[in-house]
Amino acid sequence: MSCARTFLQTNPEGRAYLPSRRTVEIVGHELLTESIVQLTVRDEYIAQHAQAAQFANLYSSNSLQISPRPFGVAEVHDDEVTFLFAVVGRGTEEFRDKQVGDTIDILGPLGKSFDLSEPGRYLLVGGGLGIPPIAHAAQKLSGRSDVQATALLGYRDVHFADEMLMRHCSDVRAIENEQGNVITLLDQWLAEQDGDARNLSDVHILTCGPHPMMKAVASWAFKRDVKAQMNLEERMGCGYGTCVVCITPTIHGNQKVCIEGPVFTREELGWE
Repeated sequence: MSCARTFLQTNPEGRAYLPSRRTVEIVGHELLTESIVQLTVRDEYIAQHAQAAQFANLYSSNSLQISPRPFGVAEVHDDEVTFLFAVVGRGTEEFRDKQVGDTIDILGPLGKSFDLSEPGRYLLVGGGLGIPPIAHAAQKLSGRSDVQATALLGYRDVHFADEMLMRHCSDVRAIENEQGNVITLLDQWLAEQDGDARNLSDVHILTCGPHPMMKAVASWAFKRDVKAQMNLEERMGCGYGTCVVCITPTIHGNQKVCIEGPVFTREELGWE
């Protein structure tokens, strides 16, 4: 699997390096719901190099907030990079209160990306705040003649990302908790495949969301021998492998989600 890891630049001596933490300008800021923010910054390096499922660290200007917040890239246009995040504490409250024209410190892109190299049918399964990397995957797949992409989105209530997905994916299906879940959407999609449902060898599931949701998706894929890549959401400290906070068990032993992930196959995680 040819998953991209953290992208490095090359200096004049030919040595690879990751651009250091830097200050960027906020060029877009919108409250999508009472607690979900769409934040866009101008950063040419991330815009050029970020792959689907990679993330960036955003840093608080409060010196007491030591750890950065890792946000998955949701969309890229020219030199502008968009993130979606929920307001859950002091750090994200600070980002919510930022305005267009303000600045913020950033580091990235970080982590291992989805593998989008193969042709076929892609099912982009996102739940809640796991939807941003799914949206970026849809953007990366859009325009390719060798793939057919379907977005399957699960929400608690407000459909805050449908419009973003529709810009890149012609088939977007969404469901709320009271109607069912993403497994409901997967079953509906499968029922529509007619003869193609017997041969799913060209199907690739990319998923991100709460662990119970992703484990249910992995089980659905396992029962049908479908390839699946899981983008894990874990609490992180540094975001680049130093602090050893974001450990997850795999068949290869404990691994760091921030640098050996966040993308793992269902086989690597042992999820069935």
